[in-house]
Amino acid sequence: MTVSHSRRDILKSSIGLAAGAALPSLGFTSSAMADTTPSTATDIVAAIKAKKTTAVSVVKAALDRAEQLKSLNAFITLNRDAALAAAAQVDSGAKTGPLAGLPIVVKDNINTKDMPTSGGTPALQHAQPKQNAPSLQKLLDAGVIVIGKTNMHELAFGITSTNLSPFAGPVKNPYDTTRIPGGSSGGTAVAVAGRIVTCGLGTDTGGSTRVPAALCGIVGFRPSVGNGGAQRRYNDDHMVVPISHTRDTVGPMGRTVADVALLDSVITGTAMVTAQPLRGKRLGIPASFWNGLDKDTESVAKSARAKLADAGVVLIDVDTVGLMEQNAKVSFPIALHEPIADIPAYLKASGIEGITLADIAGMIASPDVKGAFGAITADAFGKAYPDVMSVQRPALQKIYETYFSANNLDGMLFPTTIAPAPPIDTAKGSGEMTINGGKPVPTFDTMIRNTDPGSNAGLPGLSLFAGMTPGGLPVGLEIDGPVDSDAKLLGLGLAIEALLGDAPAPKV
Repeated sequence: MTVSHSRRDILKSSIGLAAGAALPSLGFTSSAMADTTPSTATDIVAAIKAKKTTAVSVVKAALDRAEQLKSLNAFITLNRDAALAAAAQVDSGAKTGPLAGLPIVVKDNINTKDMPTSGGTPALQHAQPKQNAPSLQKLLDAGVIVIGKTNMHELAFGITSTNLSPFAGPVKNPYDTTRIPGGSSGGTAVAVAGRIVTCGLGTDTGGSTRVPAALCGIVGFRPSVGNGGAQRRYNDDHMVVPISHTRDTVGPMGRTVADVALLDSVITGTAMVTAQPLRGKRLGIPASFWNGLDKDTESVAKSARAKLADAGVVLIDVDTVGLMEQNAKVSFPIALHEPIADIPAYLKASGIEGITLADIAGMIASPDVKGAFGAITADAFGKAYPDVMSVQRPALQKIYETYFSANNLDGMLFPTTIAPAPPIDTAKGSGEMTINGGKPVPTFDTMIRNTDPGSNAGLPGLSLFAGMTPGGLPVGLEIDGPVDSDAKLLGLGLAIEALLGDAPAPKV
């Protein structure tokens, strides 16, 4: 369906694009929403404001679509009555804001005071925090409507979203329901990719917004964390079921970069970014992130890379020397030690009483997560942790700093994951997979290979759609940059997305 010039003008104005600038693809999806309902966040808000549609019709369509696709297990909780009531308030004028009436979803480890926050784990199934996470609260203040809490890898300790808790179940990829959607924010990714909503919130510790974004053909953003404090773009301290205060962050996910940037601008209180010119931008191509790829992923990613070069991007073939080896010294000692203090601190700050870390560990349903918590409760990395934080993590950050500065780079470019979505493993939650017919390798280690290092260094990262494999599975392309380069990454993402296009709708 052709978008009218007036609607294009409204969108350009609202997202800060100058006249004549490239406009992100809008599209309309009748299977996801009513024919009169636009299918990007910015256009939905503009249409409701202009009274071309109603908030009730938009929210009802999203809820109906969620029910239609319930076999994908994208949701743990649907908030139907409350969401429709909030939408009616928007239509009556009682509820206002720059995002008034926009339906979103929220990962079920992000605190919500009007719905349980389960973390996808039995011990917290009915846990009720006393307040909303700050990033979510800013969106609510702007008028968004949360239609539900999304499914996830149990306690966010995995990248498959094969949650074996009896009230959750494995999340399924809408492009192939026998395959994982990625994780741990798999439910949010599926809700967006399945055209239930245009955008929502996930969290990212080692790739949990970006991996599912890549495998589901959407956009996932990990904002800067740095060393915490002023370097942290979003501050949700003790308001998200934690893994690691050093690495965890809330992150927006959406069908388009514009949708993600819109949520980011509201959360941060900053101006909406605009597309950056691609010509002359310098992006590093690190061989260690491009080696060993699945052949279909490699073909799609290299094709996207060639289009960027044709558009004038300067691609610098230089590797990150020693980065992968240094990252291996950092990753697990942080993620498997910090929960010992961080989970009790979260329970206390959230007002969740009568549940302990031991209770949570004892009731874990997914075998892979139970194994990880065995190392946590034994504090297997306790002795290594001080050296990791004082020596090894700073050394990892220095490698990145040198890489960006010595090569005068705007960012680094690589495939988000080294392979498309592997099959669901309901026996283990996260088992093994093969690359190009080779010997089985651990799914977790394989799928976070490219996203984990930037997470440990606290960098911002943006995964966007690169193309489809011959078998019909999405492939993601990621840009990472220095701490506090978030706005530049989003601006580059807008331009790259306009060049590469959007993912086709899944046939569900």
